Amino acid sequence: MAVVIRLKRTGRALRPCYRISVLDSRKPRDGRTLETLGVYDPVSPKEELRLTLDVERAKYWLGVGALPSDTVNSILKRQGVYEGRPQPLPRKRKGRNAATKTSVARDAAKAQRAEAKKARRTERLAAKKAVAAASEGEE
Repeated sequence: MAVVIRLKRTGRALRPCYRISVLDSRKPRDGRTLETLGVYDPVSPKEELRLTLDVERAKYWLGVGALPSDTVNSILKRQGVYEGRPQPLPRKRKGRNAATKTSVARDAAKAQRAEAKKARRTERLAAKKAVAAASEGEE
């Protein structure tokens, strides 16, 4: 049986409140729980009422292999109960930054387009200045 720690939604419309519960992963979100560890009320005006948590029971369930959901994971981190899941190491893949014929040709074409764009811009600005100078001379 895969055990998870997740939030069960309670409260009314537009005023959520959650129970931090331990349950079987195959059960629905608001289904039968094995144990309720505490309450999380994110919209409570009083800071001390936003979170009540049985830290000892949370440590017990984490110790026996219960996996917290993402939100519960961040709540437990903030309370100092759980360091979080270890992040996987990035894969070392050879040749990801190696220059190939295609990448070299693509980079050369890109540089050529940039040069052409720069030349067109300087021509356009020179023409604009010439028109401005001619209109100044007529006045």
